[in-house]
Amino acid sequence: MAMEQWKVNEEVTMTWLDGGVTHLDGGAMFGVVPKPLWSKRYPVNDNNQIELRSDPILLQVDGKHMLIESGIGNGKFSEKAMRNYGITSESKVKENLAELGLTPADIDAVLMTHMHFDHVSGLTEPVDGKQQPVFPNAVIYVEEKEWAEMRQPNIRSKNTYFRENWEAIEHQVKTYAGQIEVAPDVRMIHTGGHSYGHAIIHISCGNANIWHMADLMPTHVHLPSLWVLAYDDYPMTSIHQKEQYIQANLPNSPVFTFYHDAHYRWVQFSEDGKQIKHCLERNRENE
Repeated sequence: MAMEQWKVNEEVTMTWLDGGVTHLDGGAMFGVVPKPLWSKRYPVNDNNQIELRSDPILLQVDGKHMLIESGIGNGKFSEKAMRNYGITSESKVKENLAELGLTPADIDAVLMTHMHFDHVSGLTEPVDGKQQPVFPNAVIYVEEKEWAEMRQPNIRSKNTYFRENWEAIEHQVKTYAGQIEVAPDVRMIHTGGHSYGHAIIHISCGNANIWHMADLMPTHVHLPSLWVLAYDDYPMTSIHQKEQYIQANLPNSPVFTFYHDAHYRWVQFSEDGKQIKHCLERNRENE
């Protein structure tokens, strides 16, 4: 897959890597929104599944190489799981980094908005029957509530927080409460909603005003505040946080970046949110 790269300004470059593809139930991804509404805006297949990328963003800023999320990795899923999650391709992150003249050892930090399997599986890989870190020199930033639930999931979250995705990288994890500045003008902000410890990322270096809303807005179609996922543990919190960070922010012409969207890498909406003013589309030429 040809990588899309966006040189935001003299300080910031963002490159989307190929972290793998899943296909999840459209009804679950749009919650109580009726299918006749969401299916007009986002394609759905005969199994009622929508295509969702799992593409980490390589964020190069302040002389550092950081990843936003990690992809679904390689060799982490059984054939049954591959079918259930609609996984049609696994991670090519290592190959993408090599094309950019980098290796996994060059990654300084991984910014994890949350630790669900489709975001975190790319942090580890099986080597001789044991899980090993993929990015051995990286600090892995995780909100403290998310890290606690990752290690001790409840009856619901145990279906997405897997031991093999955290034990090997435990020594690399740096937790925080509330928010943290991981580089100058790059902040992780706890929101909750999708999960108890879910976080978003704000990049304001130079003239940038970039928001990575993670799974509060997994695709550009999830812009409306009430369009929240059935997967959200705390949907009313999701709605409140979308009102605060998305709707109230639209007059400031923010750019929203995506990990899951199969069609756009980033989007800038009109002030009323009804039109796309500027965008970076995903390249499908090599598919």
